[in-house]
Amino acid sequence: MDLLRSYWSPAELVTNGLILLHLLGALAVGLLLGYERSYHGRAAGMRTYGLVCLASAALTVVNAYPAMWYGGMGVQSAAGAGDPTRVIQGIVTGIGFLGAGVIMREGLSIRGLSTAASIWATSAIGIIIGLGFYAVAIAAALLTILVMSLLRPIERLLPHRSVVHLTLVFPRDKAPPPDELRAQVARHGFEVVDWAFHLANGSGQFECQLVLQGKGDLDPMTLVAALASTDALVEFKLSPSRI
Repeated sequence: MDLLRSYWSPAELVTNGLILLHLLGALAVGLLLGYERSYHGRAAGMRTYGLVCLASAALTVVNAYPAMWYGGMGVQSAAGAGDPTRVIQGIVTGIGFLGAGVIMREGLSIRGLSTAASIWATSAIGIIIGLGFYAVAIAAALLTILVMSLLRPIERLLPHRSVVHLTLVFPRDKAPPPDELRAQVARHGFEVVDWAFHLANGSGQFECQLVLQGKGDLDPMTLVAALASTDALVEFKLSPSRI
């Protein structure tokens, strides 16, 4: 029982509180940096940046209190069971491969960045639990849940821009000029911020790949309806840049 109480001793709780302050500061900075990316419609937004910054701070700051590991017996335990930092290094390396496995690219859209960041954060929480900082681990788990569940709606309410990718395929002799394409998407609230053109050899088809940007969450269905009624258009594809 004395060993179990040592994990919740006043000294341990003070250490947990100091670590938690570091995590809150890291989360705030990560959210701020992520909002800049979210505002510009990038794939990695507030949730991804916030969780990565929180997890990185957690893995760093626990190394500042080795004497408080394992309920205040960190030095003795480390001497008898090896260096825990080597185990942490191996976990971080393995989680990097696992996180990369859930990130998928579909055309110009990227999925799974927030999931990968949550896996990274979960591994950091597991390491904190393994070292015996239970109070800060519980707090970090609650922060991670709040970021993943509540931040998405808040992120949409904040001023931001939406980025979508539009691919258009025309017959070679019916391809409209770029100014006409620019004017058509502008009528639906989008502006062309980047473009690429491809003339398929032998097929007689002209392909336009446009990156469109608009303020807020624009409804693309009006643009889809306009494109579907365009006789000269052979096919088109509209997809978001972030999920």
